[in-house]
Amino acid sequence: MAKIITIERHILETQKQFPEATGAFTNLMYDMALAAKIIARETTRAGLAGILGAADDHNVYGEQQQKLDVFADQMIFKINDHTGRLCAMASEEHEGLIEIPPHFDTGKYVLLYDPLDGSSNIDVNVSIGTIFAVHRKVTTGERGTLDDLLQPGRKLAAAGYVIYGSSTMMVYSTGHGVHGFTLDPGVGEFLLSHENIRIPPQALYYSANQGNQKYWTTGVNRFIQHLQGMEGEPRKPLGHRYIGSLVSDIHRNLLRGGIFIYPGDLQKPNEPYGKLRLMFEAQAMAFLVEQAGGYASDGLGSILDIQPYSLHQRVPLFIGNRDLVELAEAYIRRYDQDWIAAYRPFRERASQPA
Repeated sequence: MAKIITIERHILETQKQFPEATGAFTNLMYDMALAAKIIARETTRAGLAGILGAADDHNVYGEQQQKLDVFADQMIFKINDHTGRLCAMASEEHEGLIEIPPHFDTGKYVLLYDPLDGSSNIDVNVSIGTIFAVHRKVTTGERGTLDDLLQPGRKLAAAGYVIYGSSTMMVYSTGHGVHGFTLDPGVGEFLLSHENIRIPPQALYYSANQGNQKYWTTGVNRFIQHLQGMEGEPRKPLGHRYIGSLVSDIHRNLLRGGIFIYPGDLQKPNEPYGKLRLMFEAQAMAFLVEQAGGYASDGLGSILDIQPYSLHQRVPLFIGNRDLVELAEAYIRRYDQDWIAAYRPFRERASQPA
């Protein structure tokens, strides 16, 4: 019989190998696992519990919130607000920094999270997910500030996601490999099911919303044609798989090999940066994919090297097998100088003098 390892046991055993890890950090990972269990429970019974459908509010992006969005957002906050492990939080659903209530102690970490990625898929029973990222506090005050949150992905202490589908899986990394745990609903525990995940060297799929293809730049279109075997050196075409939930699409490609693409374009010249959020989506997923042997880029360079300037900053995203992402960068450098000129100031804004 195979050894059964719970997520709690795995975190503790990993901590022993790295003495610099603290008990607070270990317990923070426990807290996210607990939040995932509760969200999974409500996700699987949402229709029965009356929390399917739209809520009465919109998020900071003007998008209609779903009832499960609101539930997941509140659950993650409530599990983490009083533990003394965090000094601040930020959520895709809130405009600014989320302060720890003043009557609770604060800690040495900050948490950024997308409570329910792919929420437009909720009502049609398609896989959705939670994304989270943890940075160490870098300021000296007791309470957290934006400076603690707006750090490059290279400085992440941990990142992970939870996918709610035919089974619930939590995948996370603390910078020492990527590990996946499947929730056993019978015992209420996440059990190690995918140890030391590595992206297969041979990609099988590409994931892109080709409904937007008419807006894509020349370089991106030619790269897609290459993936389809119609551009450049002959190759076997990759299969096209697109769910519309970032967690689901990247999870599949992480296990099977492939590339996810959500490019910027010049449809609105003053908004060449695409749709995805750096701090709540791209940074955490880039950290995980790189730990699994892959690479994530905005088309110009590594997502993890971008110095953020806003909690709700958006970036293009090319993520998956390193060779494919680097080839996408090459196509963009060759054909998309107009787009590069429009986008580069947004990428480098944080490093420019005031």
